[in-house]
Amino acid sequence: MRSLRIVFMGTPDFAVASLKALLENNYEVVGVITAPDRPAGRGQAMRQSAVKEYASSQGLKVLQPTNLKAEDFLTQLAELKANLQIVVAFRMLPKVVWQMPQYGTFNLHASLLPDYRGAAPINWAIINGEEKTGVTTFFIDEKIDTGAIISQTECAITEQDTAGSLHDTLMILGAKLVISTVQRIEKDEAKTMSQKHSEVLKEAPKLSKEHGQIKWNRSIKEIYNQIRGLSPYPAAWTTLVNDEETSYLKVYKAAYTMEDHTLPFGKIVGDKRSIKVAVAGGYIWLEEIQLPGKRKMEVKDVLNGLKLEPNAHVL
Repeated sequence: MRSLRIVFMGTPDFAVASLKALLENNYEVVGVITAPDRPAGRGQAMRQSAVKEYASSQGLKVLQPTNLKAEDFLTQLAELKANLQIVVAFRMLPKVVWQMPQYGTFNLHASLLPDYRGAAPINWAIINGEEKTGVTTFFIDEKIDTGAIISQTECAITEQDTAGSLHDTLMILGAKLVISTVQRIEKDEAKTMSQKHSEVLKEAPKLSKEHGQIKWNRSIKEIYNQIRGLSPYPAAWTTLVNDEETSYLKVYKAAYTMEDHTLPFGKIVGDKRSIKVAVAGGYIWLEEIQLPGKRKMEVKDVLNGLKLEPNAHVL
């Protein structure tokens, strides 16, 4: 049985679950690497990463390098004498870092690799209408998300899942997979499998504002999947045209009904409590939205202060 000294690298809430699981399973975490504190919010107060907050509460040593190739950081990292590094939702590591520990550096990725390599695998799996996804652990190599696979766990994606709900499911599954992977490494039983190479792999690039724009001439399922795949962040959006006024409208929650109609795509049909948008093959019902300068609200509450004109539509 190997005696492990672990350095953990991660930043958001998704990573905290894995770090917590390591400590609860009595693994020795000798250091935590996370992002530098950053200004956030309207007041631009300095905010710590979720991983730093948790690590500090547990009395762990925390390093926050801005440059992963800087000599002072590499010296500090080497001084921790880790023989295993674990990466969960961090950034790309230089070779000098991931090659440092004796037993390697493995990463937890929120997809069934090799599909959905990239920055936003959870979002893209829903946007593309996938019925299953999962989590993968793999040893890091020179490229992004291409290393030898150690283990995978699958899970179903329901039609009601959003990026937020799937994030939480995979966060828990991922923490369990991290522990089982560490156990294999500890016992020197971590057999790996090379990732298959294909020209048609599905990708998960970083999301841009353009990815969020709803195109109302697309199919009803594509629009519905886009809305839930971008909820709660960064959120799908559209332009509301109400008489002569236009507003930037974020859509967080929707439903759909299949129904024949002759209305133009984007036409709004509304009453005092609901808004539905005509699309190919039916209607998208807007359930939770946000107007400029307002908080996110249910549509029935928005309509208390918004009168929809007969010509109202979305672009």
